[in-house]
Amino acid sequence: MAETQLADVFVEMADTLVDDFDVIEFLHVLTERCVELLGVSAAGLLLTDERDTLQVVAASSERTRLLELFQLQTDQGPCVDWARIPLVRRTGWLK
Repeated sequence: MAETQLADVFVEMADTLVDDFDVIEFLHVLTERCVELLGVSAAGLLLTDERDTLQVVAASSERTRLLELFQLQTDQGPCVDWARIPLVRRTGWLK
């Protein structure tokens, strides 16, 4: 990963820090940049809502979004497993 490529992504992400930016679009772009920077085939982002229920909020592709939804429907998969780890779920600093 080139330092300039990473710097470009940070600049792109910082450019969204305005009053009227679209959070969902930002998270979608974030998953796409993760794929590019990390050299992985796909990325998805799940967050918990106020009831502690996992929700798909972004994915780098439609196929990945469907995979994330399938994990939620079957209550199985790496994202569901990670969400069950108290350290990951309960940091509280985002609330």
